[in-house]
Amino acid sequence: MKNIYFISDAHLGSLAIPHRRQQERRLVRFLDEIKDKAGAIYMLGDMFDFWFEYQTVVPKGFTRFLGKVSELSDMGIEVHYFTGNHDIWCLDYLEKECGMILHRQPLTLEIGDQTFYLAHGDGLGDKDWKFQFIRGIFHNTFCQWLFRWLHPALGMPFGLNWAKHSRLKREPSLSGEAAEAPYQGEDKEPLVIFAKQYLKEHPDVDFFIFGHRHIELDLVLSHRTRILILGDWISQFTYAVYDGEHLFLENYAEGEEHC
Repeated sequence: MKNIYFISDAHLGSLAIPHRRQQERRLVRFLDEIKDKAGAIYMLGDMFDFWFEYQTVVPKGFTRFLGKVSELSDMGIEVHYFTGNHDIWCLDYLEKECGMILHRQPLTLEIGDQTFYLAHGDGLGDKDWKFQFIRGIFHNTFCQWLFRWLHPALGMPFGLNWAKHSRLKREPSLSGEAAEAPYQGEDKEPLVIFAKQYLKEHPDVDFFIFGHRHIELDLVLSHRTRILILGDWISQFTYAVYDGEHLFLENYAEGEEHC
């Protein structure tokens, strides 16, 4: 079988990333390098820093990325897209125009003889009431309907600046403020806690793969089960690849040969 790839959290278009055009080109080069080896690509959310579709309007930019995804789809490569907490507001543009397969909920699927549980990861195991409250507003269909009445010239800058503020609170390299929370350990990391609880009732899962946390993690949960958190495509440039037998967490460095 051909390789299956998993990536997440590029936050393309982020106003907090000074090298965002270079970042997009790097992602496109990676996708171009793997296209002949890929059977499917799973993008586990937050590939855009803010994506909000109006009925006839989509966000400006990302032409290189969307063009490359369209090329991959035209080649017969399945490109699966999971909505995250920065790109909840997808309608049908990515599916109809770019050929992506959109997922709004976690997905359990069989690849070969292995069972994968895939999700962006926001809200899973996280008991932070402030985050859950805001997440509830973002997912509320009435609130989404109200936001669509804002002209895009107002709505898009508002969303991008909201996302920028969120990013600067967590990226010391960009703002000098507190960093994204590091790995908190098995007993405190929300996604690990969630995976362990889920595994009690679904012991057949071989791999949990998440984005969202912007940390690299490859942790054994049982004799057959591992959890991977994919890092990001802002500074880490990490991805996972499954070759039909083994699952690896890799770092993309330009000019090197990649799985």
